[in-house]
Amino acid sequence: MARDEFSRRLSALSKQLGVDLQEEQLQQFYCYYTLLVEKNKVMNLTAITEEEDVIVKHFIDSLAMVKLNVSRETFSKWIEGRHCMDVGTGAGFPGLAIKIAFPSISISLSDSLQKRIHFLEEVVRELGLKGVDFHHGRAEDLGKKPELREQYDLVFSRAVANLSTLSEYDLPFVKKGGYFLAMKSKDISEELEKGKKAIHLLGGKLEEVLEYTLPETDIGRSLLLVQKIENTAKKYPRKAGVPSKEPLG
Repeated sequence: MARDEFSRRLSALSKQLGVDLQEEQLQQFYCYYTLLVEKNKVMNLTAITEEEDVIVKHFIDSLAMVKLNVSRETFSKWIEGRHCMDVGTGAGFPGLAIKIAFPSISISLSDSLQKRIHFLEEVVRELGLKGVDFHHGRAEDLGKKPELREQYDLVFSRAVANLSTLSEYDLPFVKKGGYFLAMKSKDISEELEKGKKAIHLLGGKLEEVLEYTLPETDIGRSLLLVQKIENTAKKYPRKAGVPSKEPLG
């Protein structure tokens, strides 16, 4: 797939989500794709490398959070200028994709592997993005840092952990009144039932569960939106490794 065809495909699918990407953004996505595939030859960033699969399963999947309404506003309007964080960003999904699509946001990308952070720093330099910072470390340790704790309007993660564990990773970063967004595969009823207690303990309130299918596929997904209504108790997050071994709830 040549760059023009890549751009046409990404543009067409993103429009089905209600995201109208401009030429510069389409070029940035293509550059991101080429850097991802090139770097993936020497380090394990993703198992998904075919062009169509990267467009759908990484870029469109990341942008699909726009299907939510936040505070009774469309996501695209609400997110403008917001302070966001992607916990466990991996190769930059969804955080870097959202930053390209909504350049007015500031975004913190966190990951426990330094080599992934180095890759993301390279992508951000190549794309000329401003308003991106990086945090190397485990979520449990970063969530205790005063400069990060309860500082963000929106904190999200994609395919990182079960909902109970993920809530303990992400909610400590969310400011009171802000939101935590979990991006999940489709069948989450059992996980959601177990996660409700954790969400409550950490100061959150479930606002919305949205099930949908990625455009022109049969791939089902779920978005869970949680509002932070109380500050998170100082004892959370627990020590590194505990939230995954002993989920709250």
